[in-house]
Order: sequence, then structure tokens, then C-alpha cells
Amino acid sequence: MQYLYVRVVKAKELPPKDVTGSCDPYVEVKLGNYKGTTRHFEKKTNPEWNQVFAFSKDRIQASVLEVIVKDKDFIKDDFIGRVLFDLTEIPKRVPPDSPLAPQWYRLEDRKGDKGKGELMLAVWMGTQADEAFPDSWHSDAATIPSDGLANIRSKVYLTPKLWYLRVNVIEAQDLIPNEKNRFPEVFVKVMLGNQALRTRISQSRTLNPMWNEDLMFVAAEPFEEHLVLSVEDRVAPNKDEVLGKTVIPLQNIDRRLDYKPVNSRWYNLEKHVIVEGDQKKKEVKFSSRIHLRICLEGGYHVLDESTHYSSDLRPTAKQLWKPSIGVLELGILSAQGLLPMKTKDGRGTTDAYCVAKYGQKWVRTRTIIDSFAPKWNEQYTWEVYDPCTVITIGVFDNCHLQGGEKAAGTRDTRIGKVRIRLSTLETDRVYTHSYPLIVLLPSGVKKMGEVQLAVRFTCSSLLNILHMYSQPLLPKMHYLHPLSVMQLDNLRHQATQIVSMRLSRAEPPLRKEVVEYMLDVDSHMWSMRKSKANFFRIMGVLSPLVAVGKWFDQICHWKNPLSHADTAHPDELDEEFDTFPTSRQPDIVVAFLTGLYVLRHPRFRHKLPSVPLNFFRRLPARTDSML
Repeated sequence: MQYLYVRVVKAKELPPKDVTGSCDPYVEVKLGNYKGTTRHFEKKTNPEWNQVFAFSKDRIQASVLEVIVKDKDFIKDDFIGRVLFDLTEIPKRVPPDSPLAPQWYRLEDRKGDKGKGELMLAVWMGTQADEAFPDSWHSDAATIPSDGLANIRSKVYLTPKLWYLRVNVIEAQDLIPNEKNRFPEVFVKVMLGNQALRTRISQSRTLNPMWNEDLMFVAAEPFEEHLVLSVEDRVAPNKDEVLGKTVIPLQNIDRRLDYKPVNSRWYNLEKHVIVEGDQKKKEVKFSSRIHLRICLEGGYHVLDESTHYSSDLRPTAKQLWKPSIGVLELGILSAQGLLPMKTKDGRGTTDAYCVAKYGQKWVRTRTIIDSFAPKWNEQYTWEVYDPCTVITIGVFDNCHLQGGEKAAGTRDTRIGKVRIRLSTLETDRVYTHSYPLIVLLPSGVKKMGEVQLAVRFTCSSLLNILHMYSQPLLPKMHYLHPLSVMQLDNLRHQATQIVSMRLSRAEPPLRKEVVEYMLDVDSHMWSMRKSKANFFRIMGVLSPLVAVGKWFDQICHWKNPLSHADTAHPDELDEEFDTFPTSRQPDIVVAFLTGLYVLRHPRFRHKLPSVPLNFFRRLPARTDSML
């Protein structure tokens, strides 16, 4: 896409315009009906702006570019001078050419005569691949206030590095209950940020209770929250009393890559007592302590996406990463037929942008203002470590163009999303397709438009890809020491909450509702529609068994022919008239040995899935196309 760029660098020797012998200068860049302005300086005759303005060539309706220097005034801004450019004379710049060097231009008055003062400018025709494009003022966004400009620019985000945190609560010693005349019912409550888990009540009703229970959390680098453990006594059905508390910084916790045991440690328990009103005083009880084994698990992959369409399957620890096998290139070209998502000045409008997520890298395109057929033409790349992964592209309507207080509380509206499984792409081939944007609404399935994408997956070696098909999908720790389904669901929920919170704190933010939609936070929620679909899917699998039952019933009622001699195949007759022992190939022996292998005792099985099973699990499915 072609753009006209104007870089306003600085001015010198500007003539004074007020009684103080100075001026308050700013620059106005005008092209037809489009007008952009720099910030103004107070009482400065040699200002420096270094601002870039970009005008879309498709919308240019003028033949002359005006760059005007003005003096800011309370009543009416004064004209200082201007520089005119004929659009047919403006040079073109094609990267990787170096940036065009700015030049000094003498300011002219309205009659075209040379006046006082000079302005340093660079003017060129370029594309959106120009390095000046991301931070420039766009003519497309001329109506957007300055505090809303950050919300319409393209940006790249990174998911924080996530760890599973395992807390093994072993035992406590020398607890001091508040009530001396009863055996304590003690449990341990562990908190990390918004995550809170507790052990069961210890079966040993003593002052030295034991649990030996594992609790799992999700932690994100940089570690901002501390791990807080409190030993509590259940004194009544809805009343718990804290017997002691300890706070552990995550920076001091051991990290492990496999299941080798880490050293356990004793931690002293502190007790808070309330004195003089609500003032809390910390009373250190060195006699009470708790025995813990805590570690950050680097051998697992922290699941923040559904396993049906994960974009990354690597373990947390970088030491366990295998080399990349290729590069994924995505061109987000345009969209067509988008529906109006909101009303402005009595008419429907859409301000669309795209978000793409693969691995730890998120990209967000710039927002195209007021268009049902926006054109982005932006290109992004990712390293690929596993071909059996999925890239997700979502289209959203930007509801934060006003910025500041006016946009507070509004949510960006989802238009639709597309998933592409890399294993369905032929390597080194460019796929350019329009993908329908389908969403499920209370009124039913609705098409919201189409998005045009260009995708290419380039691999460095075909042998590496074939080798990946023999490997398990997830890191080995998921098979050698698996987490329960309930644990994985809870941990995935915590991981998505952490990712959405961290990305929403970036500047400009990638908003919570956008991240949750891309990660399918609500995909595990039960619904009648999904249950019905699963029921019919199971019935499809069981239908051969039903057919066998019907066939057996027909046999019982003599509804099948007694002999098939008239329809026998020559191979069947050959088998019937064969000698004993057979003179044919012993296929039956192979089948028998295969059956023995499949039905072998668990003692002779391996915890990691077999190579054929890994291969079939990695074959592309249509689960990424399901609503």
C-alpha cells in the first residue's frame, strides 16, 4: 500500500510574532481535506518536532502538499510561512534503501516570496513497509484524538513465561492452637496472587499434623506475587483460625527439568495478633514450623490453550527446547463484507483490526477506521517447533478510539476468528484464501464477513518433520507423571487469567476480552448443543456394534442364508480346498503375534505412547474448525 510521508524535523530563525519578541510555533501538514498538526512550543524560534505524517495514496485528491508554520495564539493563529510540494515531483523510496535525508527549505509567504525562517523536511512516497510507518500520524485516523492514537497502531506482544509451581505440604510441628481443650482440625491454605488452594484436614489430630499433599499453581515471570501459606484450625463449620503464616518469594524456589526430588525445607510460622484496635503486630513463633517441598516444574508445558488447537507444545524450561523446524509467514491482507458493529452519527460503522496468535507471540494490526472492507497488508513471521500446531487469527471491532475516560468500560466486539493447522499446509507453498468469519449468536450461526490471508510454512528439513511425527505431542513429563484432568482444567483457567491480565497491562493494551476469545476461555463450558454433537459422534462410533447385534439377531431367527456357495469368491474357494497343513503364506501367525503384542501385560508396557500412536494422534483433524 502506497503512502506519502512527510517528516517535519525542526525549524530555525523563525520571525517573532508577539510583543515579547518570540513565537509559539507549530506545523500544519495539509493535503486536500486532510490536515495533521505537530505539537506547539512556547516562546521558541528554533523548535524541534521530528514527527512523521503518512497520507494514504488511495485517498489523495489534491495535487499540492502544503507544509505551513503557524504561531499559536488565543484568538487566531498567525501565519509564519509555508513550503509547497508538487506531488508529481516527490521522490519514491523502496526499502532497503536508507531513509531519505531531510533538507532545509526557506519559508515562503502567501504570495510565494521568500520570507524569514527555514524548515527542515523530508518528503517521499513509500509503502507501509517503511520503518517510519508504525509511529507516524495517519490521515486515515485524522478524526482520532491524540490519546486514542496508541489504540489504533500495530503492535507485537509476548506471552509471559509460565511455570507450574508444585507445593508439597508434608507436615507441621509444634502448633499452638488458641483453644487448649480440644484437638485441632488443621489444614494448610496456600495462595499465589488470585489462586488459592487448601489441603484436606489432617487425619492426625495432634499438634504435629501430617498431610503429604501436592498443590499445583501457575506462576508467570517476572514473579510479582509471593507464595503465602497459612496453617488454619477449623474451630467451627464456617470459622477458621490462623495458627501461623509464612511468605516465600518465588525467586528463591528450586527449578527442575525432570522428576528428580528436590530438597525439602522447614519454614518458621509467624502469627499476627491484633493489638490496640485494628493495628496488626507480627509475632514470630519460632517454635511452630512447617515442612515443605516446593519447586518450579520446567519439564511440563503450561497449557493456556485448548489441546485441540494448541500453537505451542514446548516445555517451560528453555534447556529442553528442540531446534526450530521451520518458519511460518502470515500476511493479513484484507477483509470483505464486514457487518456494521456499532452506530456513529446515526449510521452503522466498523473499525476493524486483526489479532494473530502463534506460540508466545501475539500480533495486532493497525485499526482501519470506518470501513466494511479494510485493507491491512501486514506481514508477520514465527518460528515453528512442531508442525501439529494451529495459528489463530481473530477480527475485532475497536471501541477505544476516543481514548481516556470516554472509552472506559467499553469492550472491543468480536467479529470472528479463523484457525489454520500447519500440518495441513504443503511446505514452501503460498496459500491465499478468503476465510469466512462465522460466529455463534443467540439467534444462531451467522456469517460476519470474510478475511483474506496469505500463509506459507517453510521447513528446513523434511526429515525433521517426519521425526516429529514419531514423538509424543506433549513433553515427556505429561506422560511419566501425568496431572489429572481436573488439575489441568483448573491450571489452564489460571494460566489464561494470568495471560489476559498481563497483556491487558501492556501499552497499548491487548484487551482482556480479546485474549479470552483467542484462547477460547469458555470452550470447556457445558452446553446442550455440544453434548448433542458428542452423543451423535459416539453413536457413529458404536453403529458398527449395533449392526453386529442386528446381524446376530437375524441369525437367531434364521433370516440369513445358510450357505454362500453361490456367491463365494475364488480366494474363499481356494482356502476351502487348501491342504492341511497349509501350503500358503502363514498370515495367521502374524495376526496372532500382533494380537499378543497389543494385549500384553501392563508390566511390559511403556508409559510414553508408542510411535504409531504418536503418528495417528498428530494426523490433522477438523477440531480446529468446530464452533
